[in-house]
Formats: sequence, C-alpha cells, structure tokens
Amino acid sequence: MRISTFFYTLKQGISNIFRNAWFSLASIATISACLLLFGIFYAVVMNFQHIVKTAEQGVSVTVFFDEGLSEARVQEIGELIAKRTEVAKVQYISADEAWETFKDDYFGEEYSAGFTENPLANSSNYEIYLSDVALQGSLVTYLESIEGIRQVNRSELTASTLSGVNALIGYVSVGIIGILLAVSIFLISNTVMIGIQVRKEEINIMKYIGATDFFVRSPFVIEGMVIGAIGACIPLGMIYAIYSTVIEYVVERFTMLSTLLNFLPVEQIFSTLIPVSLGVGIGIGFMGSFTTVRKHLHV
Repeated sequence: MRISTFFYTLKQGISNIFRNAWFSLASIATISACLLLFGIFYAVVMNFQHIVKTAEQGVSVTVFFDEGLSEARVQEIGELIAKRTEVAKVQYISADEAWETFKDDYFGEEYSAGFTENPLANSSNYEIYLSDVALQGSLVTYLESIEGIRQVNRSELTASTLSGVNALIGYVSVGIIGILLAVSIFLISNTVMIGIQVRKEEINIMKYIGATDFFVRSPFVIEGMVIGAIGACIPLGMIYAIYSTVIEYVVERFTMLSTLLNFLPVEQIFSTLIPVSLGVGIGIGFMGSFTTVRKHLHV
C-alpha cells in the first residue's frame, strides 16, 4: 500500500466516525460498558483467585510413619515425595517440634509443665503442600502405597471445595466474556452496516472506476478499530480510579478485613488488563467491521 493510499483510508475511516456520530457514540458507549464490566469482573476474579490460591497454599497432606522406622528410611520417603509433580513443598516435623506446637496451642506453658515425657513421641511427620489442590487424590493414593507410612491425613472437603470454586470461576468467566464479546461485535457490525448504506452510492462509483475491494473496505475497518480503541481506553481509566479508590477505602476503614483479604496491587491487575482490553477492543472493531463489510459490500 502506498503512503498516500494509507493516509486516505485513515482519513476516510476517521471521517466515517464523525459522519455517523450518533451510531459511533452508541458503539463506543456499548464497547466501553462491556469492557468496563469485563474489567471489573476481571479484577474481582483475579483477586478472588489470588485469595483462593493463598488458601490452597495452606492446604497440606500429613503423613505419619510406622513405629521404629529408621531415620534413613524417613529421609528416603521424603525424597520420594519431593519428586512428585503434585508436591510444592515438603516440611519435616519432628516429634519434639510437634509437641511444642501442640502444647502451646492447647495447654500453654503452665499446664504443659506437668508432662515429663513427650506424649507425641511417635508423631514425627511430613507436611506436604500441594502445587494444585485438585491433585490431592492422586498424591494420597501414591502415599498410601509407600512402605513405612502408617497414616495419611488430608482434608477432602477443603480440597474439593477449593477445586470446585476454581472450576466455577473458570466457567463463569468464559460465559460472561463470550456474552460481552458477542454484544460488542453486534454493535460494531450495525454501525458499519449503516455507514455502508449511507455511502452506498459513493462505494458504487468507486467500484465502477476500478477501486479494489481492499481499497473500499479499508476505511470501514479503520473506523471499527478506532471505535474499538476509544471504547477500550475509556473504561481503563474508570477501572483504575474505581479499583484504587475501593482498595484504599477497604484498607483504611476495614483493617481486620484487609488482613484477611490480600488484594492484588493495581499495577499487577493493569499489567494484564491494559493489553487485553486494547486487544479486545481493537479486535472487536476489526472483526466486526471486516465481517460486516465482507457480507454487505456487493455492489
């Protein structure tokens, strides 16, 4: 494409936006609304997944050994467990460490002083933290097959609940994103189709004097991409202000809640949200314009 042709199609594409101002504003508003909902939903989902992931990191499987098992065998079992793909971290808890934790939690120093011997002498164990809580079942099956392990403690309810929450978040995310994209593409398509009807006579003349389909189609594609880009930038600014304000308000007014809920910083949210929103907005504009022109540009 020659430079003059590029600037001509760019000028025509931007002119189309002003020529059909009301329809362009309607499309920008719709895309902005869709991406605003998407951005808010994305921020909520990312924080929720972060909270769930933090909770998953605290879920562990505990294994206890046969009485009298040698230290060498205990270490060997630990090495076998650490090699598993389901395992993120393995922590050895000796019987003395287990008793120190137990007596502090349940007895306190005053009452625990009456114990002359460690009542948990045979309770050394491995605390195994999972890389993915959904893999707990396969890991437990493997652990129960290892010679020297007498008991495996795990929380089926916690694991199944966290796995179910993650799956639900994934399904809902895909559904909502699909609906928002479909609505935005529909609006862009209608706007471009109206532009084609308004300029149908001009398009006929251009085609009769030898203009290619690409030359005729380009302004409409540029129009859709510019509308998509504008529609993406507006909600990004709104989401940034809303997110920063809400997080600051929660941290200042609800101190106890802020310690329980570890929110993601706005920079981490926007490091993904900016390119995704711009890509979605421009992509919607391109696809909506291109497909509409392709269907209706037969003169």
